[in-house]
Amino acid sequence: MAQIITGVDPGSPARKAGLRVGDELIRVNGHEIRDVLDYRYYCESSRLLLEFRRDGVLRRRKLRKEESEPLGLDFDTYLMDRPRSCVNHCLFCFIDQLPPGLRETLYFKDDDARLSFLQGNYISLTNLSPREQDRICALRISPINVSVQATDPEVRCRLLGNPRAGEGYDIMRRFARARISMDCQIVVCPGINDGEVLQRTMEDLEDLYPQVNSVSVVPVGLTKYREGLYPLTPVDAAIAGEIIDRVDAFGEACLAKHGSRIFACGDELYRKAGRTVPPWDYYEGFPQFENGVGMLRSLEDEFVEALAEAPPAPEAVPFAVATGGAAYPLFQKILQLFHNSCYAVEGKLYAVRNDFFGESVNVAGLLTGGDLIAQLRGKDLGKRLLISVSMLRHGGDVFLDDLSLEDVSRALGVPVKTVENDGGAVLRAFLNLD
Repeated sequence: MAQIITGVDPGSPARKAGLRVGDELIRVNGHEIRDVLDYRYYCESSRLLLEFRRDGVLRRRKLRKEESEPLGLDFDTYLMDRPRSCVNHCLFCFIDQLPPGLRETLYFKDDDARLSFLQGNYISLTNLSPREQDRICALRISPINVSVQATDPEVRCRLLGNPRAGEGYDIMRRFARARISMDCQIVVCPGINDGEVLQRTMEDLEDLYPQVNSVSVVPVGLTKYREGLYPLTPVDAAIAGEIIDRVDAFGEACLAKHGSRIFACGDELYRKAGRTVPPWDYYEGFPQFENGVGMLRSLEDEFVEALAEAPPAPEAVPFAVATGGAAYPLFQKILQLFHNSCYAVEGKLYAVRNDFFGESVNVAGLLTGGDLIAQLRGKDLGKRLLISVSMLRHGGDVFLDDLSLEDVSRALGVPVKTVENDGGAVLRAFLNLD
C-alpha cells in the first residue's frame, strides 16, 4: 500500500534526501509501510533505504540520520489509514448515552490499538486480528491501554456485548509473554463485575505483573440519556466504599508482595464514598492520572508546594473559578489556602451543575458552555473566569455542545481562561501571572 506524502519538513532527513510532496512511500528497508506504526518503527534506524514512486516511476534512495531522529514526512491522515471503530455493544458505553444533535465526531467509537499506543486510548482487544496481534508482539508496541472490565469470559462477553470479548485475557497473556507493557482499566458496574468478580479480575491481572503495570478501578458513568439501554445500577456511597475497601486491601497485599500496589481507585470513588483521597505515595508516579486516578491529590499537593514558593501577590485582579461538583470541595480548600496567603486577590468559586448530561455527571471535563452560561450569567465573576482545560476539545477551544470560549466569554461579559490540571498552573492563574 503506497502512502502519499503531503508534507516534507524543512531541514529533515527526508528533505535532504530529495523526497517531495506527492511522492508515494512504499517500503522502508524492504518493509511495506501500511500505517503509522510501520512508518515509525521501520524509520527508527540510522540507515534507511526508501522505496517510493514519483510520476509512476519506482525510485530508491539511501539516507543516513541519527537513530530515532524523525524522517520528517507528513501524510493525509495521522494514522496513515482509517481509524478502527469499536465492534462492541457495551452495557456501560458513554457514547450511547450522549444526547442527539452533537457534532458527528463525538459519536465515533474508536477501538484502535495504534491510538492506544500513540495517544493513550483504551482498547477492548475485540477487533484485533491474529495478524495484528502478531505485529504488536513483533514490533513490541508498548505500552498499550486495555479496558479489561472483567477477566471472567462469560461476564466480559455480557459487559461488552461481544462473543469475542471472552478472548481478552488470553490475548493479554500473549502480550505479557511478549513483554508488552499494559495499563488497564476496570469500569465497575454494580451487580455485574463488582464483588467476587472484581476480586477474580484483580487476581488474574496480578498474575501478569509486571507486564500489567497499573490498573485503575473507576465507577460506571451514567447520564440522563439512557432510555432503552440496559438498566445499570449507579455507584452510591455504600457501593463506592465496598469497592475502595476491596481494591485497597488487595493493593496492600500486592505492595507487600511486589513492591507495587498495582491497583488504584479513581478519585470519583472516594468522592462518592465521602472519603479523603489517599496521600501522594499511594499513586506510585500517577500512571493513570489522565484516567482520573490521583488528579485531585496531585492538584492539591502541587498547589500547596507552589504557594509556599510564590512571589508577593501582584496588583489585585479579582477572578472566579467554575468547576464540577467532583472537584468543588478541593477548590474550596485551595482557595481558602490562597486567600490566607494572598489577601490582595479576591477569588470566588462556583459549582456548575451538569444539566446537559444529568446531575449524576459531575466531573469538570464534561461541563458544557451552555451550562456555564445558564448558571453563571449575572454572577460576580470578577475580571476573569477560570475553567479547566479539560472542558474543551483537545487542542481546541470548543465545548462539547459546540459553543466556543469566545461564545461563553461574550455571554458572561468576562474573559474565560483555561487552566491546566496542575497545581502550579492553578496558582499562576489565580495570581494572573500568565
